[in-house]
Amino acid sequence: MKKALVLVLIGLSVAGCTQTEKGAAIGAASGAIIGGAITGDVRGAAVGAAIGGVSGAVIGNVADQPGQCYYRDRYGRRYVDDCPRGY
Repeated sequence: MKKALVLVLIGLSVAGCTQTEKGAAIGAASGAIIGGAITGDVRGAAVGAAIGGVSGAVIGNVADQPGQCYYRDRYGRRYVDDCPRGY
């Protein structure tokens, strides 16, 4: 019951956030879980949370910009540009 209550409170607290903030929160939580599971320590969870938070914020920021798409070039750099026509 306590876990369900915590999840409901977390869901309500995120409901008023922008897409960028939601993306950062979801990315950080996912990154922390994955990083902690892979490495088995707190340092891995912290690194995973940092990487996931930044990635989630970038993706969430694109969601706030209609007509803009998220791309990655051949060197792995991320950028935002106009979506192709008809997309």
